[in-house]
Amino acid sequence: MLRVFQNDIQDPKRFVITMELVPGREPAGRSVDTIKAMAADAFADGRVSAVSITDNPGGNPALSPDVIGHDIFKVGMDVIVHFTCRDANRIGMESRALQLAMMGMKNILALTGDYIGKGFAGQGAPVFDLDSVTLLVMLRMLGKRVQQSGDPDMFFAGCAVSPFKSRRGEAFAQYAKLCRKVAAGARFAITQLGYDADRFKELLDVQRRFGLDLPTLGSVYVLTPVSARIMNAGKVPGAMVSDALLNKVIREWRDKKQGRALAVERAARLGAVLKGLGYRGVHLAGVQRGFDLAGRILDRMGQLEDQWRDFLGDFAPGMNREGCPGGEEEAVRSTVCSRSASLLFPDRMHFRFLKVVHDQLFNFDAPWAPLLRSVASRLNRRAAGRLLVQLLEDPAKALLLECRRCGDCAIQHVAFLCPESQCPKHIRNGACGGSRNGCCEVFPERKCVWFRAWERWADAGHPEEMITDCIPPRLWELEGTSSWLNFHLQRDHQSASGEILRACRAAECRIPPYIPRWAIHRLR
Repeated sequence: MLRVFQNDIQDPKRFVITMELVPGREPAGRSVDTIKAMAADAFADGRVSAVSITDNPGGNPALSPDVIGHDIFKVGMDVIVHFTCRDANRIGMESRALQLAMMGMKNILALTGDYIGKGFAGQGAPVFDLDSVTLLVMLRMLGKRVQQSGDPDMFFAGCAVSPFKSRRGEAFAQYAKLCRKVAAGARFAITQLGYDADRFKELLDVQRRFGLDLPTLGSVYVLTPVSARIMNAGKVPGAMVSDALLNKVIREWRDKKQGRALAVERAARLGAVLKGLGYRGVHLAGVQRGFDLAGRILDRMGQLEDQWRDFLGDFAPGMNREGCPGGEEEAVRSTVCSRSASLLFPDRMHFRFLKVVHDQLFNFDAPWAPLLRSVASRLNRRAAGRLLVQLLEDPAKALLLECRRCGDCAIQHVAFLCPESQCPKHIRNGACGGSRNGCCEVFPERKCVWFRAWERWADAGHPEEMITDCIPPRLWELEGTSSWLNFHLQRDHQSASGEILRACRAAECRIPPYIPRWAIHRLR
């Protein structure tokens, strides 16, 4: 009998267990056999509702989760397929979603994805045509088509969230994007990996404050010295292992037998804490060698669940929101990662100038809008008119925004910063999970553009601008054309993507009309 993850996670009385499987680069052999055996053992055990299968983790090539997932699905174990936006454009992603629907695998974890890694003959070309928010919208709209074709079940799509951020703005950006993911159709969430009970609790508190009724699974990982070093170095985007925890794990594993036992105990204690805090379940990872390890963790969790308050101290690393361990000194990795939300004068003036210009000249409700639409229509009729606009627009936007001439401008959604030139994933809907200490996952020497956006909106007293609505994807057919003309002639994403905008607005966050400045800094 098929185990149905959707039914389990929507049952508030059930504590759900999922288990992550990571395919390798081989299409057959020991690694594939191990994954299938783990899934079969999990099904026989009866406590695991679904296995989730990663999609080219780290941006490196691996066996498709669709293929191995289908083999597992056929024996009765439900599957959550990781679906990233890194490797295919929107056409390829739509095709893949239809394929998954035909195979009956409707549980999807929608992810923007880690940045691109290396494959055949070198590094691949990053795509990121959609982000996790617009992927969720696509899945919801496709699900309706699937139903109309005679299949009664829509996609059951979820999302990831990373509360383990060292900067206030990073954390707020994560929660703001979570709002957009829910608005776009997310039905469940899985956290990134961390060992901080305060941050786990904060996530649930923020969900309640924003009115998000979202079943959430907390991630539990079996740490070894190797995995702890990788995560501590920031090589798993969004995951957080502190220096203190890394050193503790290294000491524990001087005796391998003791290290394994303590790793199981740590995982079981974290699982018990998550259940006590009110999480709907746990997502087990780092158990690649066989189901026996996962079974031991689940057995121990059952023994410890009534004592969960006793273990809160095990997951209290003493980190303040600015990322500095209490009582210890930490060198600031880069002077560009300011600890203050206050803007420097040039940045504030840049923001205010562009906001005033936008509000007056690129606002359908502005008094000048009808006249500007008429002028744009006349200029657009002649090649000379279009050339005149380009001669005015291109130098100004290149100077102020490092404009890439996408023709479908989205600066108003990112606090008047350009997501095309300043985000390597070109995300228009909020921060990815990979930022670290306020800096970009791909270019750690510079600030994450969404961290900068939070600084600007928070300084202006309107951080809620990062929460309302989700933003349709870029229209590639406008590449190289005038975004000024496209706006006034209603050809850009703000006018041409009405169906997507309506889908985004079907379930918005219920947020307070005004967020006090103290709440911006504390979030709880």
